[in-house]
Amino acid sequence: MTATRPGPDIFETLESEVRSYCRGWPAVFDRAQGSRMYDEDGHTYLDFFAGAGSLNYGHNNPLLKRALIDYIERDGVTHGLDMSTTAKRTFLESFRNTVLRPRGLPYKVMFPGPTGTNAVEAALKLARKVKGRESVVSFTNAFHGMSLGSLAVTGNAFKRAGAGIPLVHGTPMPFDGYLDGRSPDFLWFERLLDDSGSGLDRPAAVIVETVQGEGGVNVARGEWLRGLEDLCRRHDMLLIVDDVQMGCGRTGGFFSFEEAGIVPDVVTVSKSISGYGLPFALTLFRPELDIWEPGEHNGTFRGNNPAFVTGAAALDAYWADGQAMEKQTLALGDRVEEALRAIRSEHFEDTEDPRGRGLIWGLEFHARDRATRTARRAFELGLLIETSGPESEVVKILPPLTITREELDEGLGILARAARETA
Repeated sequence: MTATRPGPDIFETLESEVRSYCRGWPAVFDRAQGSRMYDEDGHTYLDFFAGAGSLNYGHNNPLLKRALIDYIERDGVTHGLDMSTTAKRTFLESFRNTVLRPRGLPYKVMFPGPTGTNAVEAALKLARKVKGRESVVSFTNAFHGMSLGSLAVTGNAFKRAGAGIPLVHGTPMPFDGYLDGRSPDFLWFERLLDDSGSGLDRPAAVIVETVQGEGGVNVARGEWLRGLEDLCRRHDMLLIVDDVQMGCGRTGGFFSFEEAGIVPDVVTVSKSISGYGLPFALTLFRPELDIWEPGEHNGTFRGNNPAFVTGAAALDAYWADGQAMEKQTLALGDRVEEALRAIRSEHFEDTEDPRGRGLIWGLEFHARDRATRTARRAFELGLLIETSGPESEVVKILPPLTITREELDEGLGILARAARETA
């Protein structure tokens, strides 16, 4: 019997209208390796998307794949909830020895559900439990996930509208640069905190991304982040850094906040922590905040043992030797910035200065549909690249950290051509 391959129309007839990425990339992908994906018709695509930051070490990384295959072949535990397993122990030991101890970070490790929004929900719940308050402050153009608590601290109006109910107990404040330097940092925020008549309930916590990926690649200055940490300390608020997309080396250091020299009270990590694209998330927090009762926050898939295996392998392969990965990422990031500035000079009237750190960069177009048109043309030329920002006005560059210089230059060349052909 010969199997008949289903046509692409099954995605349109059977799958929900909620699907999104497949609309911009109308191909049926079949294989992936390293920095490239291949569709079933044999076309090759350079990947400047990397699973929305879930594939920092590339597709089917051979080191991680070998560890996963060996684990499965020996009948290692696949599903264990929060039971103690050898795979979990190995991951915790690797995380402590390669990430926490070298950075002097005291965090306890919590395994919530397997996604970034699960980690954020756990962080918000813990902050409210510790402080006995409901309000959480977030920032303009923030994105923290699609579940209700995370949406309440997300800025995007389209995503918030999908909740279908009022999103409460969250208060937005201006992100770094939002007011174009026209007022001192945190002037409005601190005035509200000091004024008993302001109507601002005393917040339990502040949640922030050091680089807003979905919000348009908006980069917070180290000075601003240090000021925010100081503000939180003086006003008895917990500082939560959402490192779901910017952690695991995306901006250079393993955590995106390292460069600023701050130590958040709570950190959320997901996406590339498994190393292999497997669902996995962590909520990290200071030991004194660990006031959970057993089972007070749980989830059926919080014990993803295959992700423990690939996560430990990634830490040992790429982070055990100190700063090699960070140096490589920053060097490649310099090349991206150079290329984006060249595109900016060619299209000066319709672009802003490129924004980014490490291997997360964005180029904003004044014509709000041009980023989408550029990304579409890039796809036709063999490059997967997405847009971000409140109006999808920013082309967002998010390649694997393991991409070669030659592959990076190839993709940047395609992007430059796409921008030129959509001018």
